[in-house]
Amino acid sequence: MRRELRILGLGVGLLGTGIVVAQTPAEIQRSYESAARQAAPAFGGFSAQRGETFFKSAQGGDWSCASCHTPNPVAAGRHAVTGKAIAPLAPGASPARFTDPAKVEKWFTRNCNDVLKRTCTPAEKGDVLAYLMSLK
Repeated sequence: MRRELRILGLGVGLLGTGIVVAQTPAEIQRSYESAARQAAPAFGGFSAQRGETFFKSAQGGDWSCASCHTPNPVAAGRHAVTGKAIAPLAPGASPARFTDPAKVEKWFTRNCNDVLKRTCTPAEKGDVLAYLMSLK
């Protein structure tokens, strides 16, 4: 019990220092699951198939996620406007992807606004993560 409290205290202490505690994509996805359940109590879980459809389909405007990240997220992409190179999005191809919760939120916020012209829902984020985590 004391060991768990020390570990918890260390984690809380690190949060206050600005040190990022890395997570796995699955841990980040679980945070979206609880938010999705809060938003819709009948939430039935994430779907890689819905995530793939969302990722590859034009949303809100003319763009889709695949516009920059390519229809194959294990491949490198290129920003549709700036031409800037983008590392593969799938965690299987880029292990550091989806390990920093602050970065994940930053990029979901920015990219959802670009693609959807709105914020993504927790269910949409979780579906996209389910799809990306299914790719090797």
